[in-house]
Amino acid sequence: MRIIGTLQQTGADEGSVRVEDVFDTGIEDLWEACTDPERLARWIAEVSGDLHVGGGFRARFTSGWEGTGRVEVCEPPRRLLVWTTEEGASQEHAIEATLTPDGARTLLVIEERGLPAGELAAYGAGWQVHLEDLAASLAGHDRCDMSARWRELFPTYEQIAPA
Repeated sequence: MRIIGTLQQTGADEGSVRVEDVFDTGIEDLWEACTDPERLARWIAEVSGDLHVGGGFRARFTSGWEGTGRVEVCEPPRRLLVWTTEEGASQEHAIEATLTPDGARTLLVIEERGLPAGELAAYGAGWQVHLEDLAASLAGHDRCDMSARWRELFPTYEQIAPA
Protein backbone atom coordinates (compact mmCIF):
# COMPACT_ATOMS: atom_id res chain seq x y z
CA MET A 1 0.00 0.00 0.00
CA ARG A 2 1.36 3.41 -0.99
CA ILE A 3 1.64 5.75 2.00
CA ILE A 4 2.26 9.46 1.33
CA GLY A 5 2.26 10.70 4.92
CA THR A 6 4.68 10.96 7.80
CA LEU A 7 3.71 11.46 11.43
CA GLN A 8 5.86 13.24 13.99
CA GLN A 9 5.47 13.87 17.70
CA THR A 10 6.53 17.48 18.32
CA GLY A 11 5.74 17.82 22.02
CA ALA A 12 4.51 15.80 24.98
CA ASP A 13 0.90 15.74 23.74
CA GLU A 14 1.25 17.23 20.28
CA GLY A 15 2.32 16.23 16.81
CA SER A 16 2.16 16.92 13.10
CA VAL A 17 1.17 15.15 9.90
CA ARG A 18 2.92 15.78 6.60
CA VAL A 19 1.62 14.43 3.28
CA GLU A 20 3.20 14.98 -0.09
CA ASP A 21 2.51 13.92 -3.64
CA VAL A 22 3.25 15.00 -7.20
CA PHE A 23 0.26 15.93 -9.35
CA ASP A 24 -0.06 15.83 -13.13
CA THR A 25 -0.84 19.53 -13.50
CA GLY A 26 0.96 22.86 -13.50
CA ILE A 27 1.49 24.93 -10.37
CA GLU A 28 -1.14 27.56 -11.30
CA ASP A 29 -3.86 24.94 -11.79
CA LEU A 30 -2.96 23.14 -8.55
CA TRP A 31 -2.90 26.46 -6.67
CA GLU A 32 -6.40 27.20 -7.93
CA ALA A 33 -7.57 23.71 -6.86
CA CYS A 34 -6.22 24.47 -3.37
CA THR A 35 -7.63 27.99 -3.02
CA ASP A 36 -10.81 28.38 -5.13
CA PRO A 37 -13.92 27.53 -3.03
CA GLU A 38 -15.70 25.87 -5.96
CA ARG A 39 -12.73 23.59 -6.64
CA LEU A 40 -12.05 22.94 -2.94
CA ALA A 41 -15.61 21.60 -2.61
CA ARG A 42 -14.84 18.95 -5.24
CA TRP A 43 -12.14 17.26 -3.17
CA ILE A 44 -11.81 18.44 0.43
CA ALA A 45 -14.18 21.02 1.91
CA GLU A 46 -16.96 23.53 1.52
CA VAL A 47 -15.34 26.86 2.39
CA SER A 48 -16.93 30.29 2.76
CA GLY A 49 -15.82 33.65 4.08
CA ASP A 50 -12.95 36.08 3.57
CA LEU A 51 -10.16 34.08 1.93
CA HIS A 52 -7.58 36.89 1.99
CA VAL A 53 -4.67 37.31 4.44
CA GLY A 54 -6.13 38.11 7.85
CA GLY A 55 -9.59 36.97 6.75
CA GLY A 56 -11.79 34.49 8.56
CA PHE A 57 -13.62 31.55 7.00
CA ARG A 58 -15.81 28.55 7.81
CA ALA A 59 -15.11 25.07 6.49
CA ARG A 60 -16.83 21.71 6.42
CA PHE A 61 -14.45 18.96 5.33
CA THR A 62 -15.52 15.76 3.55
CA SER A 63 -14.09 13.93 6.60
CA GLY A 64 -16.78 15.50 8.79
CA TRP A 65 -14.47 18.06 10.44
CA GLU A 66 -16.20 21.42 10.76
CA GLY A 67 -14.88 24.70 12.12
CA THR A 68 -13.45 28.12 11.49
CA GLY A 69 -10.12 29.42 10.30
CA ARG A 70 -8.11 32.41 9.31
CA VAL A 71 -5.64 32.96 6.49
CA GLU A 72 -2.21 33.87 7.84
CA VAL A 73 -0.01 33.61 4.72
CA CYS A 74 -0.99 33.55 1.06
CA GLU A 75 1.87 33.65 -1.46
CA PRO A 76 0.39 32.57 -4.82
CA PRO A 77 1.12 30.10 -6.29
CA ARG A 78 3.56 28.61 -3.79
CA ARG A 79 2.49 28.83 -0.13
CA LEU A 80 -0.67 29.00 1.94
CA LEU A 81 -0.85 28.93 5.75
CA VAL A 82 -4.15 28.85 7.62
CA TRP A 83 -5.04 28.37 11.27
CA THR A 84 -8.15 26.32 12.03
CA THR A 85 -10.26 25.60 15.10
CA GLU A 86 -12.73 22.74 15.23
CA GLU A 87 -16.32 23.61 16.15
CA GLY A 88 -16.59 23.55 19.94
CA ALA A 89 -12.82 23.33 20.54
CA SER A 90 -10.24 25.93 21.55
CA GLN A 91 -7.02 24.36 20.20
CA GLU A 92 -5.83 25.86 16.89
CA HIS A 93 -4.09 23.81 14.22
CA ALA A 94 -1.82 25.20 11.52
CA ILE A 95 -2.31 23.83 7.99
CA GLU A 96 0.42 24.78 5.54
CA ALA A 97 0.44 23.96 1.83
CA THR A 98 3.62 24.37 -0.23
CA LEU A 99 3.64 23.93 -4.02
CA THR A 100 6.80 23.38 -6.07
CA PRO A 101 6.96 22.99 -9.87
CA ASP A 102 8.36 19.67 -11.11
CA GLY A 103 8.53 20.04 -14.87
CA ALA A 104 4.92 19.97 -16.12
CA ARG A 105 3.87 18.50 -12.77
CA THR A 106 3.66 20.01 -9.28
CA LEU A 107 4.75 18.75 -5.88
CA LEU A 108 2.25 19.52 -3.11
CA VAL A 109 3.28 19.24 0.53
CA ILE A 110 0.66 19.73 3.23
CA GLU A 111 1.61 19.80 6.89
CA GLU A 112 -0.85 20.10 9.74
CA ARG A 113 0.68 21.02 13.11
CA GLY A 114 -0.64 21.23 16.66
CA LEU A 115 -2.56 17.96 16.50
CA PRO A 116 -3.28 15.73 19.52
CA ALA A 117 -0.46 13.16 19.60
CA GLY A 118 -2.88 10.27 20.08
CA GLU A 119 -4.77 11.14 16.89
CA LEU A 120 -1.88 11.39 14.40
CA ALA A 121 -2.72 8.11 12.64
CA ALA A 122 -6.32 9.24 12.10
CA TYR A 123 -5.22 12.59 10.67
CA GLY A 124 -2.57 10.92 8.50
CA ALA A 125 -5.10 8.56 6.95
CA GLY A 126 -7.52 11.44 6.46
CA TRP A 127 -4.99 13.67 4.74
CA GLN A 128 -3.97 10.83 2.41
CA VAL A 129 -7.62 10.35 1.39
CA HIS A 130 -7.91 14.11 0.76
CA LEU A 131 -4.87 14.11 -1.55
CA GLU A 132 -6.13 11.03 -3.36
CA ASP A 133 -9.44 12.87 -3.85
CA LEU A 134 -7.50 15.90 -5.17
CA ALA A 135 -5.83 13.67 -7.78
CA ALA A 136 -9.23 12.26 -8.74
CA SER A 137 -10.69 15.76 -9.03
CA LEU A 138 -7.83 16.94 -11.24
CA ALA A 139 -8.45 13.91 -13.49
CA GLY A 140 -12.18 14.72 -13.71
CA HIS A 141 -13.30 11.89 -11.40
CA ASP A 142 -15.45 11.86 -8.26
CA ARG A 143 -14.17 11.57 -4.70
CA CYS A 144 -13.85 8.12 -3.21
CA ASP A 145 -15.88 6.75 -0.30
CA MET A 146 -14.03 8.68 2.43
CA SER A 147 -14.97 6.35 5.28
CA ALA A 148 -14.11 3.14 3.44
CA ARG A 149 -10.76 4.42 2.18
CA TRP A 150 -9.89 5.86 5.62
CA ARG A 151 -10.58 2.44 7.20
CA GLU A 152 -8.19 0.84 4.68
CA LEU A 153 -5.39 3.32 5.41
CA PHE A 154 -5.77 3.75 9.18
CA PRO A 155 -4.11 0.47 10.29
CA THR A 156 -0.97 1.30 8.30
CA TYR A 157 -0.85 4.82 9.74
CA GLU A 158 -1.28 3.31 13.23
CA GLN A 159 1.82 1.19 12.58
CA ILE A 160 3.93 4.23 11.66
CA ALA A 161 2.61 6.50 14.42
CA PRO A 162 5.12 7.55 17.09
CA ALA A 163 4.84 5.46 20.26
